[in-house]
Amino acid sequence: MSKTLILSFSLKNTYRVNSILYSLKQIPILKRILPDTLYQERGLKIFANVLSVLWEIISVFIGKLLYLLLMVFGAGKLYDRLPDMQVFLHILLFLTLIGGFANTKMFDPSKDKYYAMILMRMDAREYTLVNYAYAILKVVVGFLPLTILFGSLSGLPLWLCFALPFSIAGCKIAIAAASLWDYDRRGGVYNENKLNRYIWIGFGVLLGAAYGLPALEMTVPVKLCVCLMLSFIPMGAAGSYKIFSFQNYREINQELLVQQTNQMDTAAQITKAGVEKKISADTSISSNRKGFEYLNELFIKRHRRILWSATEKIACVCAACIFGAMLILYLYPEMKHEAGKQVKNCLPYFTFIMYMINRGTGFTQALFMNCDHSLLTYSFYKEPKCILKLFQIRLREIMKINAVPGLIIGVGLALILYVSGGAYGWMDYGVLVVSILCMSLFFSVHYLTIYYLLQPYNAGTEIKSGMYKVIMSVTYFCCFYMTWLRIPMMAFGSMMIVFCVVYSVIACVLVYRLAPKTFKIRS
Repeated sequence: MSKTLILSFSLKNTYRVNSILYSLKQIPILKRILPDTLYQERGLKIFANVLSVLWEIISVFIGKLLYLLLMVFGAGKLYDRLPDMQVFLHILLFLTLIGGFANTKMFDPSKDKYYAMILMRMDAREYTLVNYAYAILKVVVGFLPLTILFGSLSGLPLWLCFALPFSIAGCKIAIAAASLWDYDRRGGVYNENKLNRYIWIGFGVLLGAAYGLPALEMTVPVKLCVCLMLSFIPMGAAGSYKIFSFQNYREINQELLVQQTNQMDTAAQITKAGVEKKISADTSISSNRKGFEYLNELFIKRHRRILWSATEKIACVCAACIFGAMLILYLYPEMKHEAGKQVKNCLPYFTFIMYMINRGTGFTQALFMNCDHSLLTYSFYKEPKCILKLFQIRLREIMKINAVPGLIIGVGLALILYVSGGAYGWMDYGVLVVSILCMSLFFSVHYLTIYYLLQPYNAGTEIKSGMYKVIMSVTYFCCFYMTWLRIPMMAFGSMMIVFCVVYSVIACVLVYRLAPKTFKIRS
């Protein structure tokens, strides 16, 4: 089995190294420096191997750190009326059950399984058991120091902190064993990447119990939580027998991989078909404008359902929320002081809200799939003056789309601040409204800029830019981090306005200088 582990790790490492080298080649600055024979360079391959091994080590801890820090320990701190230990165990119990189904470590049809079992014809049972044992070991090793840290901070006894990683692993093993038993009985293969509606409903109920009950000052009793968590250990031990005695791993993995292959082959077609259904086929749509303004106006009119419908719905929801908040303040005047205090200190939180509701991704995807995908094959369309002219027009349009909910939120917050009597002067209202609008401006510029500078799509409308994915991830984490800040409104609002203006200027300059070279269909 050690030979199988070495071969499987080597296979996974080779795939990861090639992905790292490909991603390096996609970075605009490095693209000119790195040679065309990138995959043959020994030094670069050694460097990529070092990164791959480091990532394998870091990945054992980083995801679990974020999970416990944000979703268990950090979320528990929001319920300050309940004991930390009680909330920590309550949330961890329900999330462990969700993770047992959503992240089994066995029923994930990954590419390395396809390469190993289908292309290389490795022994499916041995390959599955070796990699599953390695995955469970990473669960225990990764969680052990973190449960000791966060469990101790929450007041848990040390022996329980040591036991929790084995409980989490035991839950996964027990559910995996139950899925294998179900396969023997009914023949159905569990696919954690393709969950049915009942499992999703179950996840919703468990999430509601995890975070909703503490909000009502209700939790599962500590002793019961401890008993349930510890019961996963013998359940996992019992499930291990089924896992190691099961013989039909090749059949299960073949069915999983066939499902995954079919899903990958049809995903782009389904996405495109879904988008095409939302495009207006009205032949009477026309425009009196000329040049790229004519092209843009036809595009906006034909894609109104994609571009404006979601924005209109978001705007209505935002308006309803503002109206509800105003009604509550009218009915319960004693809440005005607290509402004004929250508005003045929670402005950073709205960075994440504006990130969630902005239409940048949908706008750029629609641009490529239904316009640039075809027009980029013509040489005139890639001329600098054409690219820059169209960029200006499109930036104006996406700013209009994102500004509608931004304006409603900004004005609504200003009204709440006015009703609560929390403002010191007219500058507070102005900074509040303008900073929210600047957030919408930032996301409009940000998404359109990286679309023009990186253009992540290939001819099959698949995202092939590693740098694009990295920037998207960094954007998400930065915006999410803002939810933890509590900076006074005037200070944060002023910094946000300055940042957005400076960022917009820099982004436009980069597009002006680089987009004529970078805006093209990826191979």
